[in-house]
Amino acid sequence: MISFNYETDFILENKEQITQWISSVISEEAFNEGEINYIFCDDNYLLGINLEFLDHDTLTDIISFDYTMGKEINGDIYISVERVQENAEEFKTVFSNELHRVMVHGVLHYCGYKDKSETEEKLMREKENYYINRLS
Repeated sequence: MISFNYETDFILENKEQITQWISSVISEEAFNEGEINYIFCDDNYLLGINLEFLDHDTLTDIISFDYTMGKEINGDIYISVERVQENAEEFKTVFSNELHRVMVHGVLHYCGYKDKSETEEKLMREKENYYINRLS
């Protein structure tokens, strides 16, 4: 089950379409859907989580906590709407495209994709682009 929670004024549009899209990503990656919680928040909220749980004093667009067991995807994905907006401006893309990128990014991490090395990051971007194109 995919749920959307809000710690800011932002409200996700087209929830049903996004839910079906994320479910199809999980299925295509040969995983089963468990409980995935998206929590939309602002920079300060996410910075607090970053400090408390990861001991990082930096702003970020996404933090995901992976509770996947075997092939069942479970986790909490925190997204700073402020950071996504700033990234969209920086990368010269529309907000919704950047938001979808971040949303699928978290799920792809749960599916085992990493982004620490150049090779891993390249594959992650390819997967993000592939799935974003499937949503459009």
